[in-house]
Amino acid sequence: MRTCDTLYFGGETKSLIWIILALLLLVFQIAAVVIFEYSRPYKAVTWVVILFLFPLFGYLLYFFIGKEYILKRPINPADHIRLEQVREHLSERCERQRIEGGVNPAALPNDRIHSILEHAASFPVAVGNETTVYAAGEEAFEDMLQAISLARHHIHIEFYIIRDDELGFRFQQLLIQKAKEGVKVKLMYDGIGSHKLRKSFVNRLHEAGVETGCFSPPLISFFTRSLNYRNHRKIVVVDGRIGYFGGLNIGDEYLGKDPKIGYWRDTHFRIEGNAVWWIQYTFLTDWYFVKGILLADPEYYPLQESKGKEWVQIVKSGPDKPILNLFFSCFVSAKRRIYIESPYFVLEPGVILALKTAAISGVDVKVILPAVPDSKVVYLASLSYIQELLQTGARFFLYEKGFIHSKVVIADDLACSGSANMDNRSFCGQFELNAIFYDGKTVNQLVRDFCRDLSASKEIELSQYEKRPQLQKYKEAFARLFSPLF
Repeated sequence: MRTCDTLYFGGETKSLIWIILALLLLVFQIAAVVIFEYSRPYKAVTWVVILFLFPLFGYLLYFFIGKEYILKRPINPADHIRLEQVREHLSERCERQRIEGGVNPAALPNDRIHSILEHAASFPVAVGNETTVYAAGEEAFEDMLQAISLARHHIHIEFYIIRDDELGFRFQQLLIQKAKEGVKVKLMYDGIGSHKLRKSFVNRLHEAGVETGCFSPPLISFFTRSLNYRNHRKIVVVDGRIGYFGGLNIGDEYLGKDPKIGYWRDTHFRIEGNAVWWIQYTFLTDWYFVKGILLADPEYYPLQESKGKEWVQIVKSGPDKPILNLFFSCFVSAKRRIYIESPYFVLEPGVILALKTAAISGVDVKVILPAVPDSKVVYLASLSYIQELLQTGARFFLYEKGFIHSKVVIADDLACSGSANMDNRSFCGQFELNAIFYDGKTVNQLVRDFCRDLSASKEIELSQYEKRPQLQKYKEAFARLFSPLF
């Protein structure tokens, strides 16, 4: 017969065993996170904290949305060869036109950055381009719609967000019209960014002959652990001759029609010239990823006469080819000025150090952020970086005219702009499309736009910022700690 003492100590032993097993499981989970995130310690710290708070659930959360995982479609070897042939052919075209135009690549401004990008599998510099810069949605969308209405062969559209609203309806009706005219129309959107897009909207396009593709739909994203890896690009290509890209998505809020936000300040581009080849190449490789259909016909890459004198380098980035190296190189190479506009400002320690070093060395560092946030948690995380940079001489401004969604980096006489925000998600986790502008015309326009935005912004003074309430500082610290989740 078992005594009461035996029962008591037996239960205690079982409890101890369960505690030991739970601790071992927690240690295993922490070790796994540290190993997987060895190159990004700030991210590892976030997930270790989550594991302590929610041991099992935290690891499942990490497994599905935190662990680095790149969704890949198996590529047919023949298709892979064909894609590389197209890429090499376009690169040779660019090189020939540089030689014919008497352009020496070694004479490029900031040639070191240009070399870094080509080494990182971006695209070569294209010469003979004409660029138009749009500072707001109304003019940009009207120009896009006009160009689409004149299309004769094909229309390729790719956006992170497409809304089923007034602007979305205008695009839909025009695409339906062009498809009925016999123009080849392809529309691609992100499964998470456009999750509110109704099926009926897409069905009406299908009925008219428009081909559509959804990048990583929500359910597939969950089961393939790719929720955080989104296609954030915004692309329009018309007949392979006109390209659009930048920060605008298709939605009424980008026209300033959201009463909560008001005026929407953005930066978008129209390009004519050889740089369009690389925007087209990006779209068609994305189309292959989504649909499994390779489109590599020469008709998509028409020979073009020189449209201008601008040197433009298109930069395609994603989880497998981070754009972080580009921004870091811009910051460490700047000698006179670094101007930044971004709706978000959540950076890796190395980038923060580069900005601090630049400011301390006398570089004019100015950053414009929104005064009105569209995401409170991310905004708090962005504010958490301001004080340490103000202390080194950098200057920060809050844009008060409306919401600033513009994504621009100006480093001396070079500018970079496109879809990538100044945050870790754009740096390492999303598929983005940017361009580097080496020409004075576009760079000067972006500088003028930046200075105009400064006049509509309020500067943050260090002496006042240090006096913000302690509760605000706690909120910022909390948001910064958990910023890898957002």
